[in-house]
Amino acid sequence: MKRRTFIQQAALASAAMAFSKHGMAGENGSFPTVRIAAGERKFKSVAVEKIIADVQKNIGNKEIAWMFENCFPNTLDTTVDFEMNNGVPDTYVITGDIDAMWLRDSTAQVWPYLPLCKDDKELQQLIRGVINRQVKNIHLDPYANAFYKDASKVSEWKHTDHTDMKPGIHERKWEIDSLCYPVRLSYGYYKVTGDTSVFNDQWKEAMKLIVKTFKEQQRFHGQGPYSFQRETSWATDGVPLSGYGYPVKPNGLICSMFRPSDDATIFPYLVPSNWFAVISLEQMARIFTKIAPGDPFIQEARQLSNQVQDALKKYAVAKHPQFGDVIPFEINGFGSYNLMDDANVPSLLSLPYLLNLEFMEDDFNYLSTNKTLIANTRKFVLSPENPFFFKGKAGEGIGGPHTGINTIWPLSIIIRGMTSNDDKEIKFCLDMLQKSHGGTGFMHESFDKDDATKFTRKWFAWANTIFGEFIWKVYRERPHLLK
Repeated sequence: MKRRTFIQQAALASAAMAFSKHGMAGENGSFPTVRIAAGERKFKSVAVEKIIADVQKNIGNKEIAWMFENCFPNTLDTTVDFEMNNGVPDTYVITGDIDAMWLRDSTAQVWPYLPLCKDDKELQQLIRGVINRQVKNIHLDPYANAFYKDASKVSEWKHTDHTDMKPGIHERKWEIDSLCYPVRLSYGYYKVTGDTSVFNDQWKEAMKLIVKTFKEQQRFHGQGPYSFQRETSWATDGVPLSGYGYPVKPNGLICSMFRPSDDATIFPYLVPSNWFAVISLEQMARIFTKIAPGDPFIQEARQLSNQVQDALKKYAVAKHPQFGDVIPFEINGFGSYNLMDDANVPSLLSLPYLLNLEFMEDDFNYLSTNKTLIANTRKFVLSPENPFFFKGKAGEGIGGPHTGINTIWPLSIIIRGMTSNDDKEIKFCLDMLQKSHGGTGFMHESFDKDDATKFTRKWFAWANTIFGEFIWKVYRERPHLLK
């Protein structure tokens, strides 16, 4: 992904200053219209519009209501390209200001709309189309993280990236979570709708390709077929040692050369992503149990899930002098740990969000029941002991190398709120988000810890939509916090 530069425009700063201490813009408490005009929206959902109207009508915090109206539909308004190809739905989803489809972002962007599918069949078709497009992308290259709609388009990285680049691929950074997110979307879609017709032969083969790729990157039998090097001055964009990364001691975990931020890992066993793989493989097995009972692949997926989980239990716990047993961010199998967290999901902070899904209806994995380990890890990542936890005049939260020191990602504040059961902490997160949009009414990739009008990516649909997911969750479960 391209490096970000901070945006600070006089108009944005003036807009931010126009908000009174109560958050209102102007003397009459009105807010400017910043949502794209109805006639220019890419996709319209009756169910989404109903939720927006309900929130605006029923919550007392009108600035949050305004932000919800802008952010929750942003993916549908601006980033989706939906069409029917030979009677089959096909949905291409860009991230916002980059015309490419990430497997991760495309899932996260439409995820909050899943509960509305039963009430909006057109929205259900749109999400079916995302699943179909993701399957096509996985078949093109399971090691790639981002793709173009045009299968013949050549990447801007073609001449700088030394890896097996094919037409139709925007970027080929191997990230475990890129293959987990399509499984998450498929399983969530199935649990909400009961529809299994989308799980055709192409989908089944894509799932088997995911398992094959995971096994290759366990590296029990050599380094595997993937390597990546980039001609760049950014250390986080390249993979050392001929593109295979620093050595690991094979133990059942899966190597990931890059993080969800698209930054290179330091130690290839990226722990949050391995935990994500544990649940994704189990979800995959459950879908196959429904659509193809007796298929030997069910046992293959489940055995791999158990193998990764056993390795995590054995190797991915570290003793912190202040917080006790915590989950490290990265390990190498030789006993080395990287103690930090990054704002992107999967992260250590986001593990309860990813692993304790309401759709699972049981606690099949060790981590979802180990509350002490989760609590210790949460305390660690939300403290100055995490080198990428920043606190300043504009707020506090987790950032990462991708946008540099002293930058906070709203995504981390949102995840903090969504994984909390404490009213005071949730309200704290809501207040920070309300103050950190820089006068724009939208979320951003990151903002300066001391000045929210300095931010990266003015159009970042994932952050917008998950903000909407958070507000809707609070609206349903703790409406008193939105007064």
